[in-house]
Amino acid sequence: MDDSEYNSIENDDIYQPDYIDGERELWEHHHFVADKGQALLRIDKYLVTRIFGTSRNRIQQAAEADCIIVNGKPVKSNYRVKPLDDIRVVMDRPKYENEIIPEDIPLDIVYEDDDLLVVNKPAGLVVHPGHGNYSGTLVNALAYHFKDNPEYDVNDPRMGLVHRIDKDTSGLLVIAKTPDAKTALGKQFFNKTTKRQYVALVWGEMEAVDGTIVGNIARNPKDRLQMAVFPEDSGIGKHAVTHWHTIENLRHVALVQCQLETGRTHQIRVHMKHIGHPLFNDERYGGDVVLRGVNSGKYMQFIKNCFAVCPRQALHAKTLGFVHPRTRQQMDFDSPIPDDMQQLITKWENYITAKDDQ
Repeated sequence: MDDSEYNSIENDDIYQPDYIDGERELWEHHHFVADKGQALLRIDKYLVTRIFGTSRNRIQQAAEADCIIVNGKPVKSNYRVKPLDDIRVVMDRPKYENEIIPEDIPLDIVYEDDDLLVVNKPAGLVVHPGHGNYSGTLVNALAYHFKDNPEYDVNDPRMGLVHRIDKDTSGLLVIAKTPDAKTALGKQFFNKTTKRQYVALVWGEMEAVDGTIVGNIARNPKDRLQMAVFPEDSGIGKHAVTHWHTIENLRHVALVQCQLETGRTHQIRVHMKHIGHPLFNDERYGGDVVLRGVNSGKYMQFIKNCFAVCPRQALHAKTLGFVHPRTRQQMDFDSPIPDDMQQLITKWENYITAKDDQ
């Protein structure tokens, strides 16, 4: 993510119930407070007169997707509105200020069937429209891909992206093509039964082969564009767990594999910084400066060349596993490390070889 991407830490209006995992953060689209004299009325009838351009059927669909929240809890369409009820309509994506225009943006489709789609997202591709990025996003690409599919509505919260990765992170994402698929996949993310492994290049050699980072994640009070780690018993933020494994130490950096137990905003990036190993070239978390190594002009030029080869945080969502929502078969996907990260890794391996030969 960068400043131009609409994301959960740049939107003060986001509504995040406790029962929603970090992978399904909800954005508020409408907010109403019932009058003191409000007569008992079904919520679908109440909302259809207050939300311009919607239908009662659409509101009922939103209720089925747990997107209508009354007094902090999801309700179904037969809920009767009472005086002073706090009513919020939320969705798992930002409010699109403009119409979603289908755009012929290439998609690296790893797998597709009638229920779901798995894509390998390149670094630099924004997931959702918003904050000036109303075109050129993954959602625009999906709208084009499904333009001839009358069953897929890009604006329907009951289908679409099940989880997200940052703009400048590459890797695997699953998209639900039906409401049943999104419900089933969403439960797996919520229950932490999915398998997700990332590969990252971080500053500093790892002192152990394996480790686990446990720490709540919440917005950084000193920098609202960052997340920060807080103690488990602090009552601040959401519980987060990252398991890491050292693949290779490369003198002043390390190639690590990270496995998520939870899915919080910027989790790997902020957790690795927390233990003193920011991701290489991660501008948001201070990895875009020289943090390890010698103070020489030759080394500084080498690092500058490394930043040029991989001009983003060195993080790739490499594997994704889940149970198919219809067949109940285990589905496991693996994507190769993208060219920019592979070139970066190779440069460090060559650097070590050259140093060892001296």
